[in-house]
Amino acid sequence: MTEEIEFILDSTEESMNGTIAHLEKAFLNIRAGKASPAMLGSVFVDYYGSATPLSQVSKISVPDARTITLQPFEKNMLQVIEKAIMIANIGFNPMNNGDVIIISVPPLTEERRRDLAKQAKGEAEDAKIGIRNARKDANTDIKKLEKEGTSEDICKSAEEEVQTLTNTFIRKIDELLVNKDAEIMKV
Repeated sequence: MTEEIEFILDSTEESMNGTIAHLEKAFLNIRAGKASPAMLGSVFVDYYGSATPLSQVSKISVPDARTITLQPFEKNMLQVIEKAIMIANIGFNPMNNGDVIIISVPPLTEERRRDLAKQAKGEAEDAKIGIRNARKDANTDIKKLEKEGTSEDICKSAEEEVQTLTNTFIRKIDELLVNKDAEIMKV
């Protein structure tokens, strides 16, 4: 295989790995009942004029399976953090006792579990679209090489390799979705 085709295959695989990493991160934000600091990963706080991740302005701990506590590094950040959690719209109602912010993670209802499963399915579908777009870009680049004089056989085998990569990554997405779905639906 030519160097250009090797480059196309490598960059396609890298792109597909990036899509999987994004999906895994998105799945972390879909809570499955048990309290976790990752649930607050999407919350950003206005810290002296810049959007700062919550984990950089407070200590996040999980004393039990249904509670998250936040101990701000600066006391004047209590209301700002509380407001940021409300704005993030992640379904939590923070309580401020003057020293720490306490978040009670409510148990999931059957309806909420179905909604979360639907959300996970949507994220997986978006990831599959990302994989297919990477395949399309790779095939377009391979076709350009074929027009520029690369042999038809080499281009055909490269396209087959891209399809094999695509099938592998789609299967990986399906496995991740099955695992997340089982995690969400487990009572």
